[in-house]
Parts: sequence; structure tokens; C-alpha cells
Amino acid sequence: MEEPIKVCIYARVSTSQQDFTHQLTSLRAYAKEHHYQVVKEYTEKISGAKKVAEREALKELLEDVEKNQVKKILVFECSRLSRRALDFLSIIEKLNEKGVSVFILQNGLETLLPDGKVNPIASLVLGIMSQFNSMERDLIRARMKNGYDNLRAQHPGEKVVGRKIGYRKTNYQEEYAKEISLLKKNVSLRDCQSLTGTSINTLRKLKSMFVK
Repeated sequence: MEEPIKVCIYARVSTSQQDFTHQLTSLRAYAKEHHYQVVKEYTEKISGAKKVAEREALKELLEDVEKNQVKKILVFECSRLSRRALDFLSIIEKLNEKGVSVFILQNGLETLLPDGKVNPIASLVLGIMSQFNSMERDLIRARMKNGYDNLRAQHPGEKVVGRKIGYRKTNYQEEYAKEISLLKKNVSLRDCQSLTGTSINTLRKLKSMFVK
């Protein structure tokens, strides 16, 4: 009987309020289905826009790669590695050079072919997706900046822009009419976030409140 292929799992969420449950459950199930042996899991709660040097779990993973302790990595989707296009492509290139394959579960893509050569289709698709993820991050930042700029213009002289102390949002249907409409049409949380700039946590709350 052949020895099972040893793999590791990398999972990331952006905020402390989020958890890795969905990513880890899905990746563990995939590993079990393919008779892989999961030898280590790397998890962290930090923005994917942060540089590699600021991300402890990712740094540990790359250090283990340098020590030849990692041969195959499972991740849920490519933005988990990084939302910075240059960082993402640099990470993949480094892993390719070390002969470490990355499997992206959401897209069913693997960076290396069974013979160890670079998968040209995966390289093309992931290159495009990394640019999209970077653009998505910039769009969200731009929307937030425009929102703050508009608030400052409407309330000149105020030092703090945003919720006042003691403020409680009550009219969700009016405030988030577009978001609720998209969610009722079964638009995914991530796509809804891309279209509106509203956080995933808020979208989850809206979905639980208004989508039956």
C-alpha cells in the first residue's frame, strides 16, 4: 500500500470576528477524500492586504518550505494567500521553485502538474485572479475613502467621522436597501461586498435578518 501524500493546510480570515471553520472543514474533507495526510495547519487572522513580513503564519509556512518540510499546500481560494497581486505571484513563484504544489480548492486548480512541472493553465488563471483580487481591494478602499470624504464635506469641522458614541443603527432596510435586494436575489456575500463595499459581517447580519 502506497504511503499517503503529506500535505499542509493554510487558512486565513481578515478579522478577529471571523473564523476558519468553513475553510478548514472543506480542506480537511478534500484531503480525506483524496487520502492525503494533513501534517500541519497554518491559520491566522489578518488582512490579506498585509505584506508577507507582517503575517506570522504565512512566514512560518514559507520557512518550513525552505526547510523542505512542506511538499503540498491546500488553500480554500487564492486571496487567502494574499490580496496583493505582486505578493501572491511572488509566493507562487517561490513555491514553484521549491517544487511545492498549491491546490486552490474553490477553483480546482493546482500550480504544479503530477510530473512537477509548472501548470501553465493554473499560472494564467491565478495571475488574472490575483489582479482581480487586488483591484477588488482597491475598489473597497476607494469606496470607503469616498464615503468618509462625503461625510466630512457634509459635516465640516467635525474631528471624528462615523458613528457617534451611543449611536445604534435601526433603519437597516433603508440604509442597506441595495444590499438586501442583492441578497434576496441569491447574490453571494463576496459578490455583494464587491458591488457595494459593505463588510462581509454586515452582509451576514442582513442576510439573517431579511433573507428567509
